[in-house]
Amino acid sequence: MTVQMRRNVTAMSWHDFVTEFRIMYYNREILAAQQDEFTNLRHGSMTIMEAVKKFEQLARLCPELVPSETEKVRRMMKMFRTDISKQVSAGSSPPTLVSDCVSRAIRAEYWINQDKEVRAQIFKAKKEEKAVIKQIQPRQSSESNQKGQTSSPAQSSKQSGRNKRKENFTGQGQQRNYPQKKNIRGNEDLKDPRSHKVD
Repeated sequence: MTVQMRRNVTAMSWHDFVTEFRIMYYNREILAAQQDEFTNLRHGSMTIMEAVKKFEQLARLCPELVPSETEKVRRMMKMFRTDISKQVSAGSSPPTLVSDCVSRAIRAEYWINQDKEVRAQIFKAKKEEKAVIKQIQPRQSSESNQKGQTSSPAQSSKQSGRNKRKENFTGQGQQRNYPQKKNIRGNEDLKDPRSHKVD
């Protein structure tokens, strides 16, 4: 039996047409797979426009799952990532139309990406700063070691000079032999006058 024999084709709605089309050309397994894909569709790593395009394709294949604009918006909000859906639904008037929902999602995506770029730049700057510090520290350590090596001989030489002067002042002075006093009349040494006897 044809569709024309079963239904009034001139008064048939689009929803009825899709239903009849599926009966004729779709099997239940394919329809169930499309419904599962639409139900489990998630934003993930896709852009807003990519996700919306995929959503619209599956919505056309599964019109019974989105019979109204409100249900379509609800499913679309469920599809978006949490960070996007929070901003889209924020405020006193959540979106009731698909077009409004998509516009808000695009704006939310833009500002989220801007924030990510700023954070990435800050992270990159900190990483480069750490790399520079790591390069400077070995140089400073090497320079300080070189300064220590060059100053050590000078200090040891200075200390050696001090020790020599100290030895000259103390040791040599003690070892110096002073000449004995001699009698002006001869070379005999002076004797103790108390040792002379009176004749």
